[in-house]
Amino acid sequence: MIVDRQGRRFRNLRVSLTAACNYACTYCVPDGKRLVAAQDELSGEDLARGVAYLIEAAGIERLRITGGEPLISPRLEGFLTAIAGLDLHDISLTTNGQLLSRRLPLLQAAGVRRLNVSLDTLDAAAFRSIARGGDLATVLLGMQEASAAGMRIKVNMVPMRGQNLDQVAPLLDYCLARGYELRFIELMRMGHLARDGNAFRQQLVSMPELLTLIGQHHAFEQASAAVDATALRYQIPGKGYFGVIANESVPFCRACSRLRLSSTGWLHGCLSSSNRHYIGDLLDRPRHQALPALQRLLVKALADKQELAFAGGVMVMKVIGG
Repeated sequence: MIVDRQGRRFRNLRVSLTAACNYACTYCVPDGKRLVAAQDELSGEDLARGVAYLIEAAGIERLRITGGEPLISPRLEGFLTAIAGLDLHDISLTTNGQLLSRRLPLLQAAGVRRLNVSLDTLDAAAFRSIARGGDLATVLLGMQEASAAGMRIKVNMVPMRGQNLDQVAPLLDYCLARGYELRFIELMRMGHLARDGNAFRQQLVSMPELLTLIGQHHAFEQASAAVDATALRYQIPGKGYFGVIANESVPFCRACSRLRLSSTGWLHGCLSSSNRHYIGDLLDRPRHQALPALQRLLVKALADKQELAFAGGVMVMKVIGG
C-alpha cells in the first residue's frame, strides 16, 4: 500500500472514458465548442485492465466512471463488461443525464447502482444557456426512470452568481421531494477560470453564502460523512439531505483519496497539479512487469497532491473526469 506522510492513499478511482461531451457548459469550456474525443483514447478493455492493475497496485476500492460524458462513449459497453468481477466495493457513474433513458438497461445489467447527474437549473431557458446543449425534460425523465429502477441519485449543481443562484432553493426542493441528494459544488478554478481570476471571483458563490440562502427556506443540521468525503453533508429533518463540496471555503486536500485516469492513459494525482503520469504503455505488459512500474508512478502521483488547499489548475475538468 502506498501512503504519504499525511496518511493519504488512493482509494477512489475516476476513469474518464472519453474527453468528448455533448454539452459545452459555461464553467467548463469558454468558447461554447463541444469537446471531442482525443485521437489516442484507449479502448474500454485497456482502461479496464488499468483499473485491475490499480486495484492491485494502489488498493483502489471504489470506481466512478466519468468523461467528458461517458454515456456517449462507444467504449462504455466494453468497459463495463471488462470490469465485471473486479474486486470493487462500489461502481458509480457521473453523467449529464441526456442519454440516461437510452443507456439505463446497460447500466443496470452492469451493476451500476449509483448515479451523479449534473444539473444546474430547473429553468429550461437557463438550462440551454448554461449547458449550451441538451434538453431539460429529457434529463429529468431519465433521472425519474433511473430512480424507479432502484438507482441512488445524487444531483450536482454548480451555483454561479448571475446565472443560476435563483435556482438553489427550487432545485433543492425538487430533489428533496424525489429522494435525490443534491450536492452544491463551489465553482472551481479550472481551465479558463484559473487563468481569469476576475471571472472566477465574480461568479463564485461561497459555502457561507449558500448556507445562508438555504437557511431562509429550511432548517438544517450537519450530518456525518465519510472521512475522505469531499462534501460536507447536511440534514433537513424529516425531508432529506444535501451536501456542499466547498473547494474554496473548506478545502479537503488533507483527506483526499482520489486518483484519476484519463481516456488517453494518464494518471492525475491532483487537479491542482499539472503533473501527469503515463500508464498506457504498461497495459500490454504482463502483470509481474507492469505492477512494479505502476507503483513507482503512483508514488509520484500521490506526491502531486496539495498539502492544504486546492490551488486551481489550467486543465479542462471534462478532459480528466469531473
